[in-house]
Parts: sequence; structure tokens; C-alpha cells
Amino acid sequence: MIQFGTGGFRAVIGDDFTRANVELLAQGLINKMKAEGVENSPLVIGYDRRFLSDIAAKWISGVFAANGIHVQFIRGESPTPLIMFTVKNTGAAYGMAITASHNPAEYNGVKVFTRGGRDASKEVTNDLEGYINSLTAADVSSMPFEDGVKAGLIEIINPMNDYIDSILRFVDVDKIKARKMRILLDPMFGVSKTSLQTILLTCRCDVDVINDRHDALFGGRLPSPSAKTLTRLSNLVVEGGYDLGIATDGDADRIGLIDSKGHFIHPNDILVLLYYYLVKYKGWKGDCVRNIATTHLLDRLAESFGCTCWEVPVGFKWISAKMDETGAIIGGESSGGLTVKGHISGKDGIYAAALLVEMVSVIGKPLNTILKEIKDEYGRCEMSEYDCRFSHEKKAELNELLFVEKKLPVFPVEVEKVSYLDGCKVYFKNGGWIICRFSGTEPLIRIFCEMETYSRAVEVTNIMRDFLGL
Repeated sequence: MIQFGTGGFRAVIGDDFTRANVELLAQGLINKMKAEGVENSPLVIGYDRRFLSDIAAKWISGVFAANGIHVQFIRGESPTPLIMFTVKNTGAAYGMAITASHNPAEYNGVKVFTRGGRDASKEVTNDLEGYINSLTAADVSSMPFEDGVKAGLIEIINPMNDYIDSILRFVDVDKIKARKMRILLDPMFGVSKTSLQTILLTCRCDVDVINDRHDALFGGRLPSPSAKTLTRLSNLVVEGGYDLGIATDGDADRIGLIDSKGHFIHPNDILVLLYYYLVKYKGWKGDCVRNIATTHLLDRLAESFGCTCWEVPVGFKWISAKMDETGAIIGGESSGGLTVKGHISGKDGIYAAALLVEMVSVIGKPLNTILKEIKDEYGRCEMSEYDCRFSHEKKAELNELLFVEKKLPVFPVEVEKVSYLDGCKVYFKNGGWIICRFSGTEPLIRIFCEMETYSRAVEVTNIMRDFLGL
């Protein structure tokens, strides 16, 4: 059974990520497109640097070509936001990215996008699963990639310049030029180097790059920007006297940030900084959107601006849908993904990086100073995070305890309410909260807790861990 989680279909290479399954997925989408009458629209497809990504993209293209559907195949390794931009820019009904984003190196996967360059909704992926899982290998038509190219059914395109130009139109290039910033870029062996380095160099930044070679094992690290994975970047920023260290995850839809003192800026704080900047300095007006495991400091900012911060389940499709519904100007999540109104509807670590460089250039203060001023005004919210892998038996036990029996430990803080919108989230009367939820991309249970101090957040997290036997 092929199943879609919060970030598309992801599986261990050679286990469920196989040629047979990838081609079944392609045939399922083709049958869905025909049922919807959009088979005359091209499919946009791109891939990242993971093992088998380029080959899998060709397998999929061969299935579409054999079914007479035109494929726009992006040349070379591509950031996921570039693929989403191309789906939006070309008016294609569907697009695909071959990536497992920030997952460990043994994973690969497929993200599906719908018209406008949006993450496929749960309704779309549920429907697609039905088409896929009704098929057998005998139902799949395929042809060699090269034959599809010769027949004109597969068109190789290069939309990189259009994507870069669109970002440069959004940022204040002159302000960045005047600041003459020194930036150290860490693509984490992923696909952001060409686009992000080009943008920063165009803005006359002095840019150096680490970890940019092709390494399908991502240097032995998880390709996800965090305080733990960015220790080398942090050290080099301080040693080299850089103004900023910028990292992106494996497919460049998430961002990590190191300030000039070598401090890791949590993605929660990145969202806070950008929302504050858009309203206070750029003069924008509007709501913001966060997922259920992201800082409530955004709520305080929104309220002070006379706006609303909307809470949605985990999965960026929920964020982009709520932004469309409410006209919100920014939306994001505590894992480093965010988007800003007017750009694509999905996460874009490259655009986020450019906007942060603009922010530092315009405000003219170090990041830690700007952040301190915000927290001095609005109060502090500090987050503790904990992940734990589980067996099938343990998952069943946890599911029974949390979501069937709905039991909770005794907390040292008064509980205001409990929500089961996505996982189990406990809201405390002091403004803090804790959530437990199963990951939609890996066999993990995740605990996030936000309190007024980090030590208090860790204390409450440990109470939940002990209760769950983790």
C-alpha cells in the first residue's frame, strides 16, 4: 500500500521506495488526471540529490510519456520550491518532486503538487491513494526516458533564471547591496547552492560555501538544519567573522540560521522576526498562520498588530490553505518551513533566506539584538523538543493511551484545555502548552513543549516522557 503522509509519499529505499511502487504512483496520478479531464496539461517534475532521485524522476516521466501525457522535466538537481514555482508559473495541473526532504539518507519519496504550485491537499492524496492501490504492475504503461525525449513527449526545461528573478523582485536589492554582508552558506549537501548563492552575489554579498559537494549520505548527518547539525557552520561563522550563517535542508524548502555570534536562531524565532519585520518595517498588514506545534509568540505579535494568528494541523498544505482563506501575510512551522504572501504557496528556504538578509540590512542591527528587543516587548516563549522512534507494538500502546483512553499525566501547571486536532495538545492557563503527535514522515513520536523558560519546558516534557514510558 502506498500512503501519503504530511510531506508526500516517503519510504526506505529498496523497501517501499522501489521502481514498481514509483511507477504505480505515476500511473495512479495519470488515471486521476484522465478522470478529471486534465490529461492535456503537462506534468512538471524535478528531483534533488538523494540516491535514485534522478533515476526515479526518469521512471515516472517514462510512464507519463507512454500514456501520452507531456512531461516538463527540470534539468539538473532542483530545489523543491523551484519545482513548485514552475508548476505555478506554467499553469500545470500537477507537479512532482522526487525527494524525502529532511529525512535520513536511506529514505526517498515523492511530493505531489497541484495547480498553482500548492502541496496536494489531504483530499487529493486520499483520492490518489485510491487510484494507485487499485492498480497492479500489469496496469502500468512505460517507455524509456530517452525515447520519450525523442518523441517530444518529454521536454527538458530550465526555469532556474525565472525563479531567481522572481525572488530578486521581492527583496530590496539596493538595501542589501549597501550593507555589504558577509555570509557563509551551508546547503547541507543539498540543492540550494546555485540559486541562493546567485541571489546573494547579485545583491553584492560576500558569499562562501561549505558542504556543497554531491554526497547522497549528506556527510553522515541528518539533512535538517538544527542546533545539533549546524555546529560546524556555527563555529566557522565566528572564526571567519561572518554576519550570518545560512543553511537549507536537503531539498531547500527549510531554513536554518546562525547569527554573527554563532548562536542558532530557532525556526520559531525566524518566523517571529519576519512577521515583525513585514509589519513594522515593510508596512504590511495581515494575519499569520502557524501549525499546532509552533510558537505562540506569534499570537502575541498578531494581537498587538490588531490581527489574528491561526492555528492549523501539521503539514504545510494546511498553512497555505489557511493563508489563502484569511489573506495572512506569513505562515510557517517550527521545523524551519515558511512562506510569505505573494510568492509560492509552499515552503521556500531560499526566499526566506533572501528576506532575512534584507531584514538585517534594513534594520542595521544584529539578529540577536532584534530578537531580544522583540522578546523584551512581547515576553519569552522557550521550546523543548523530543523525538523517539517506536516499534509497531509501542505505537499501538501509545495510541491507546493518548487517543483512545485520552489519559494525561499530572502537570505542575493548571490545564486550560486539551485539543486532539492533530495529536494531543494540552494548553496551560499560563500561556504554555505541550503536544504529542506521531510524525507523518517517519516512525517517530514527537513532543514539543513551550513555556516561559527553557528549564520549565524541559521539566514538563520529561513529565510527559515518563508518563509515556519513553
